[in-house]
Amino acid sequence: MTPTPDPRKALDEAGRQPERLAERRNLLQLVELRWLAVAGQLLTILIVHVLLQVRLPLRDMLTLLALLALFNGASWLRARLPVPVGNGELFAGLLVDVAVLTAQLHYSGGVSNPFVFVYLLQVALGSVLLRPRYVGALVAATTLGLLVLTFWSRPLVLAGTGPGALSGHYVGGLLVCFVLDASLLVIFIGRISRNLRQRDATLANLRQRAAEEEHIVRMGLLASGAAHELGTPLATISVILGDWARMAPFAAEPELREDIEEMQRQVARCKSIVGGILTSAGETRGDAPVETSLCAFLDALVSEWKRTRNAELAYQREGMDLPIISDTALQQMIGNVLDNALEAAPGAPLAFRAQWDEDTLTLRVQDRGPGFPPDILERLGTPYQSSKGTPGRGLGLFLSVNVARTLGGRIAAQNVPGGAEVTITLPLDALAPEKEDTDGA
Repeated sequence: MTPTPDPRKALDEAGRQPERLAERRNLLQLVELRWLAVAGQLLTILIVHVLLQVRLPLRDMLTLLALLALFNGASWLRARLPVPVGNGELFAGLLVDVAVLTAQLHYSGGVSNPFVFVYLLQVALGSVLLRPRYVGALVAATTLGLLVLTFWSRPLVLAGTGPGALSGHYVGGLLVCFVLDASLLVIFIGRISRNLRQRDATLANLRQRAAEEEHIVRMGLLASGAAHELGTPLATISVILGDWARMAPFAAEPELREDIEEMQRQVARCKSIVGGILTSAGETRGDAPVETSLCAFLDALVSEWKRTRNAELAYQREGMDLPIISDTALQQMIGNVLDNALEAAPGAPLAFRAQWDEDTLTLRVQDRGPGFPPDILERLGTPYQSSKGTPGRGLGLFLSVNVARTLGGRIAAQNVPGGAEVTITLPLDALAPEKEDTDGA
C-alpha cells in the first residue's frame, strides 16, 4: 500500500524552493559584482601606475587579481550545480572579497588610499544578503582589516602632497570611490531586493494554495460523509416512487405518471452524484477512470448537461480527435463553469467552444449576463466569493480552479461585450492515457 504523503512536509519542501532560488540568484549577483571588481581594480591599477606615474607593486597586485578571478570562476560553476546555496557560502564569498581588498590596499597605501571606503560596499551587501550573525562577523572582519591597514601597509606616494593639504590625485580617487560605491549599491541592492520580493511573493502564493488545498480536504470529508448519509433516504424515496408508479390511481392519470417519472429521473441523478462523490472524493482522477476520446467526452458532457438543465447551449469544437482519460472531477469542473454561466443569465442562450492543438485544450464558456464585478475578477477562484449574493456560493468555481491547477492548467475570466467569458486551459498531456511500457511492465 502506498504511504500517504504528509501535506505539511510537502508544503515545507515547496516553501524552501523560492528561498533556494533567491539564494542562487544572490550568489550570481555576487559573481557579477566580483567580475566588475576585478575589471575595475585592473583598470585602476594600470591608470595609477602608467598614467599617474605612481609606483605600485604590480606583480603582487596582479597576482591577487588573478586569484580573485579564479575564485569567481569557481563560484560561477558552483552556482550552476543543483545543490542549494547556503547563507554561509555567501558569507564566505564576501570574506574572500574583504581579504583581497585588504591585501590590495596594503600594497597601495593602506588607510591613505581613497578606495578604503569600498569596505562599506561589502558591509552594505552583507546586511542585505546575510543573516544577523553573519552580518556581525562581516562587520568585525572589515573593522579588523581597516585596523591592520592602519599599522601595516606600504606607503602611497602621491604628487602634490604637503602639510595640511590633500593631493589632487587623492581627492579625485575619493570622488571616484564615492560614485562607484553609490552606483553599485543602487544597482545591486536593487536587484537583490527584487529577488527577495519575488521569493516573498512566491511564498505567499504557496501559503495561499496550501490554505485552499486544506479547505478542499475539509470539503471532501464533509461531502463524503454527506453522501453516505444521503444514500439511505434516496433509496427509500426511489422505492416509494416505484410503488406509486405501479398503483392504479397514479397509473390512470397521465400527468401524475409523468411527474412520478420525472421525480424518478431526478432521484437517479442524485444517486449518481452521490456515487460519484463516494468514488472520487478528493481525487482529480477517479478510482475507475474511463479511456475515451476527446470528441466523445465533450459531446457526451454537453448532451448530458443540456438534458439535465433543460438549457440552450451553442456548442462548437475544433480539432482532431485524441484519446483521453475521463473522470468525475474533470466532468464536474466543466459542469460547474457551465452551471455558473447558466445562473448568471437564466433563460439566455450560452456559448461553449472547445478547440485544441497537439499540446493544449482550450474551453470557452460565454454567457449573456451582467458580467463579473471587478472585485470578483481580482479574487477569481477564492472560496465564498460570488456575485450572486447568496451565502456559501462561489465554491463551484473555487473547486474548478483547483482541479484545473492540479492538472497543470488554469481558469481565467473576463467581461466581454454582452456578458462574461470563462476560459479553461488544460495541457493535453495531463488528460492523455498513460503509455504502457514496451517490456510490459
